[in-house]
Amino acid sequence: MAGFFRNFLTVFGALLGYGEANPGEWIIARFRITPLDTGFSKLKSDKYLHLTESAQIDFFIRTKLAGIFIKNGYAFVNLAQLVKFSKPVQVFSQVKVSSHILYWDHRIVYFEHVFSIDGNQHARVLVKTKFKRGGKTIDPNRLIGLCDEHKPQFISDWDNAVNAL
Repeated sequence: MAGFFRNFLTVFGALLGYGEANPGEWIIARFRITPLDTGFSKLKSDKYLHLTESAQIDFFIRTKLAGIFIKNGYAFVNLAQLVKFSKPVQVFSQVKVSSHILYWDHRIVYFEHVFSIDGNQHARVLVKTKFKRGGKTIDPNRLIGLCDEHKPQFISDWDNAVNAL
């Protein structure tokens, strides 16, 4: 229930900034950590992924991608997630989640979400995503333009590790 409520608040807040950013920028969302997010006093590991989902929703709305997705019946499907924890996040902390698209090709989009408090990184989450309509994969280049970056080696290594499973 807490995740649904947070996503509801995220949608409402993001709509106030609808279209203020483009997909090539870092988008910042802020979240307050509540006792519902913690074990005893620290953010539970699964809650990082809940916050990542909320940050992605915020990203899609603020970049107008949400409108395109709704209009065309598109969805985003997360294929894999990788989390690196650096420091624990205490209850009642305000966490800044900075999100951007790290890389994309004709099938896959890789998001990066950096969790920080007072300028100190606490976690980094990478999300491998596909844009879908029914069973068909939508080419991200149609929605966000051509990627002018080379695929980072660590993304290729991660893909190889995931594909080996």
